[in-house]
Amino acid sequence: MSVSRRCLCCVKYLIVNHTILGSANLLLVAGGITMVTGFLGCLGALKEQRCLLFMFFVILLLLVLTEVALALVLHIFHDKLDSKAQDELKEGMKIYNSEPGLKKSWDNFKCCGVTNKTDWYEVLNGTLPSSCCSVGADPCVDGWSEPCYQKARQWLLDNIPSVLVFDLSLLFFPQILALVFSMLMYCQILCAEKYLD
Repeated sequence: MSVSRRCLCCVKYLIVNHTILGSANLLLVAGGITMVTGFLGCLGALKEQRCLLFMFFVILLLLVLTEVALALVLHIFHDKLDSKAQDELKEGMKIYNSEPGLKKSWDNFKCCGVTNKTDWYEVLNGTLPSSCCSVGADPCVDGWSEPCYQKARQWLLDNIPSVLVFDLSLLFFPQILALVFSMLMYCQILCAEKYLD
């Protein structure tokens, strides 16, 4: 097995089996890569170094291609993502009483169960938590009719257009412009060097 393949297997193992590369750490790494990429672009433009501009172009191109690939993967596998999210929510139900933060999250949504209120029967021995009923109803007999997964999914779908507009206008288009301008500057420097020789 090649070194790069072993490295990818190691990263996959860390991401899947450990929380060492959780969301926060992943965002920190992405921010670091973005900072280094921006530094390369600025320094390459300032010093008119073709090598730095080319490295900036390649790294930014890889980032753009990764974003596009991620969007395609999410679009293609949205059904599997739905079932995985439902499974994770059902696992979270099992620790409802032991995790106060999780309990508070469930209580704020005004819904009951992942797919319906009977999901709680398996976890709480045939009863419903107080989060399934309006405030002050204890014990809870007849819970909210709307399932939590559908409510959370609908909230996400309602907010996706604004996220997409933000992503396209503030992230994707400036990246494309940076790619174009860095390659134009690279070509200008190359022409100038040929002209001077």
